[in-house]
Amino acid sequence: MNTVWMRVCAMGLVLGTIMGGAHAQSAAPAADAKASRLDAVIKAGRIRVCSPGDYKPFSLQRPDGGFEGLDLDLIGAAAKALGVEVEMVKTTWSTLLKDTAEKCDVGIGGISVSLERQKQAYFTSAYMVNGKAPITRCENVKRFQTVADIDKPGVTVIENPGGSNERFARANFKQAKIVIFNDNVTIFDEILKGNADVMISESVETVVQQSLRPGLCAVNPDKPLQYGEMAWLLPRGDEVFKAWMDQWLHLAKATGEYDRIVGRWIK
Repeated sequence: MNTVWMRVCAMGLVLGTIMGGAHAQSAAPAADAKASRLDAVIKAGRIRVCSPGDYKPFSLQRPDGGFEGLDLDLIGAAAKALGVEVEMVKTTWSTLLKDTAEKCDVGIGGISVSLERQKQAYFTSAYMVNGKAPITRCENVKRFQTVADIDKPGVTVIENPGGSNERFARANFKQAKIVIFNDNVTIFDEILKGNADVMISESVETVVQQSLRPGLCAVNPDKPLQYGEMAWLLPRGDEVFKAWMDQWLHLAKATGEYDRIVGRWIK
């Protein structure tokens, strides 16, 4: 064997070793892929669901401790498709992100999509477009048409703590008085009582509340003050779990299951 041929063979051996090593390295991540929460949920036979349970029609905790609402019916249908049971975990708006990350597999209950929340969690695909709208006593509808109309001295805005409603109020109202009320179920009665003039909430909730409480009227719910979307909170970084949830929501909408569920809660 001449010297040139020996050099060619040696180069081929080295190149083959490098390529073989590179192939082994490229294949390694697949073998070491992190297990998804999807697999853990299926194995456990349950999906742990965090919700404040104070936001009708999305999620409301009943006096008996059970939960009901639009989001409950949706997550129940998703759980059925997974072949698992739903285990509810009570949380608050202030601790929703932390509790969902530490105690639950998903957070639900009329959660607004925001970039701040996105820093700490994933969202499913939005299942509803639902912007911010005022609700007030019916005689004041013409008085509170815009943010500028509301943001005046002598106007009292009431909001529930820790959520996107409070953040919207603090970001937009500098002259109006902002009052924080801890009970998101009875907060609307405070407007009827005259303890507050207006509340900013999701447009769909203002429509529901005006039907439940005569004397209250939603202000332009079809033309909200701010664009908004609603989605479910998911663990950050779990692409497999998010992909399954997104696919379920897509198919639920495509087959009409989503509309049937929503129709039971929003007329």
